[in-house]
This record gives sequence, structure tokens and C-alpha cells, in this order.
Amino acid sequence: MKININNLQKKITVKPGKIKELILNILKGEKIKGSGYINICFVEDPLIKKFNAKFLKNDSSTDVLAFDLNDAKIGKVLLADIMISTDTALNNAREFNTRPEDELMLYITHGVLHILGYDDRDKAQKKQMRKKELEYVNR
Repeated sequence: MKININNLQKKITVKPGKIKELILNILKGEKIKGSGYINICFVEDPLIKKFNAKFLKNDSSTDVLAFDLNDAKIGKVLLADIMISTDTALNNAREFNTRPEDELMLYITHGVLHILGYDDRDKAQKKQMRKKELEYVNR
């Protein structure tokens, strides 16, 4: 599995080794095998807001955007782009009295779980997603 990290911000220190380890643990825990590419991009609110408006028709910033780029014709190759807002991580860290780095790990986990088919549209899905997030972030 190729994990590519793009850091387009300077507000939070990004630790590629920890991020890759987290993603590989999630994939292992979810029994995902095979090859693929996951791109993680750390950005500030203006850029994530632009992508949110363009692709999801929501003109606001958000914590994470996950784009599943898989093509059924390719088979078991995992392809994904995940965009993370460091501004949101900083704001939520202040609000919830956590560390910005911990917020980033939560958002990465959330994005990877979305790519793997988890959703959070209703109460039951949110509960399941939250349980999985805590399972992987607290390992």
C-alpha cells in the first residue's frame, strides 16, 4: 500500500510515520489486503471549503473530505484522496480540550473508514463509525 502525504499548511506539525502506521493499522484491522494508493492532504479552511463546494455542493469548511477513487474494473486496488483541515483541527482542539495532533489522527481515521464503506448519515451509522474511530485512534 502506497501512502502519500501532502502537507500544504504550516499550523500543525505533521508526522508522516505516525500517520502511515495509523492507516496501515486500520487497513489491517478491517482486513483490507492488496495494493493501492491513499493520498492524504493537509490543508487550511479556504482550500477545503473550495473542494467541499465543488464536489459536495456545500459552501462551508469541514474537517475531512474523503474521495473514493476506486474503479470496479480495476478490482482490489484501493484508491483514495483524503483532505484534512488543520484549521478545523485547531479550532476543535481548543473547543474540546484535546491536542491538534490527536484531532488530525481522528480525521484521518474518519476519512479512511469512509473510503472503506463506513457512513455516518444516521444515528446508528454515526454510533458505529465513532466506535471504530475510537478503536483505531486509541490503539
